[in-house]
Amino acid sequence: MRIDIISAVPALLESPLNHSIVKRALDKGLVEIHVHDLRDYTEDKHNKIDDYPYGGEPGMVLTPQPIFSCVEHLQSERDYDEVIFTAPDGETFEQEHANKLSLKGNIMILCGHYKGVDQRVRDELITSEFSVGDYVLSGGELPALVITDAIVRLLPGVLGDAGSALNDSFQDGLLEGPVYTRPSDFRGLQVPEVLLSGNHKKIAEWKQQQAEKRTKERRTDLYKKFKKEH
Repeated sequence: MRIDIISAVPALLESPLNHSIVKRALDKGLVEIHVHDLRDYTEDKHNKIDDYPYGGEPGMVLTPQPIFSCVEHLQSERDYDEVIFTAPDGETFEQEHANKLSLKGNIMILCGHYKGVDQRVRDELITSEFSVGDYVLSGGELPALVITDAIVRLLPGVLGDAGSALNDSFQDGLLEGPVYTRPSDFRGLQVPEVLLSGNHKKIAEWKQQQAEKRTKERRTDLYKKFKKEH
């Protein structure tokens, strides 16, 4: 898989992409991630990539020219399955989206900035728009990193245990239940006996019950959807 991220502030992306699971995937050659600086594509003599919006609103807007030039340059070199724009008014990014995107070959992510991008960019270039929550950030770099991390960890060979991602919260419509590790007795606090029993059927039943219980308590919307589908 290849992921290209287009940003007005590429330095914001550097550190998170060079650590932990994403770095491991890069080192293994399981994914390529390329960051592109919009300023490398501007034709403005002052190296500007933004301008005031028509209509007299405050703030600045990313201009179309450098974005079109960057996207079209990349598309001239390879086909892209998705060109994603990160925006607060996009569709809420969920595990289902990460699952589907992890099966793609080439993905491009455009990070919004300032007051956003010229609408003509969204109309002509973008195939999907995602938000990571009902709040506004200074730019789309953090959402782009969230989307990238959610996708990359699903790629075969990235996680040490191939089944680990399948047990994550949201994969089956539920939150993941409580987890425990050694020691079984810590300051008098005991690990549930069923987890020490070795009875895989009972353990699986307990985990399902706990997942449903936690989801019902913390995310009634997810729980109602789960019960409706099951």
